Amino acid sequence: MIEEVPSKEEYWDWELPMVEIFETVEGEGSAAGFPTVFVRVFGCNLRCTWCDTTYSYAPAKPEFQATIGDIINRISQFHSKRICFTGGEPLLHGKKSFALLEAMAQLDTIVDIHVETNGAIHLQPYANYRKQNEHWSKVRFVMDYKLQGSGEESKMELENFNYFSEKDEIKFVIANDDDFTRAKEIISSYHKKGQVLFSPVWETMPPKILVEKVLDAKLSDVKVSLQLHKIIWDPELRGV
Repeated sequence: MIEEVPSKEEYWDWELPMVEIFETVEGEGSAAGFPTVFVRVFGCNLRCTWCDTTYSYAPAKPEFQATIGDIINRISQFHSKRICFTGGEPLLHGKKSFALLEAMAQLDTIVDIHVETNGAIHLQPYANYRKQNEHWSKVRFVMDYKLQGSGEESKMELENFNYFSEKDEIKFVIANDDDFTRAKEIISSYHKKGQVLFSPVWETMPPKILVEKVLDAKLSDVKVSLQLHKIIWDPELRGV
């Protein structure tokens, strides 16, 4: 549990294992298409069957180590006003993840920080801190709820649904018909606030079929979200 955020003087030299920091356009969700700085930290506590960033956790190795100060200085070299804080699982590193979020939120040029979290990290301390600190109003969660097709649904923190605001997003990656049915059940039972996104696993759920299923199920508040970068570039290309 994270009780408080340390001072800048204390956390500025803390190191995190990193994969990459780069600028591109956001590929999915409500910020899709906006120029965005991606801050990808190393490490994940899940092993989803369809994961497309296996280079971000063991047995792969971090690409480099960086202090929070180094990361902030790198972000400041770009012109984008938005940050995607991602992994792996960006909140895996506890106080260090919290401190990096604090440092990014302090940047006056940044208007949006979306945290791509995997659903297996308890979000209460982050949500509470956001309520109590005005500069964290730019921080929002994009929680990727893992369905049966991922092999990791048993690790989902269902209590997280209590901490979302209207600015947050809940993403369901749909691999098959069973995933689609389960996503509807979760929405019906737990969803309170936040935009719901349905994203297809391209290899097993063609986008056209997913759109048809959303329309047939009359899910008028669900947004179908495609991964824009996989349309623009080769799906295997990194750093774009």
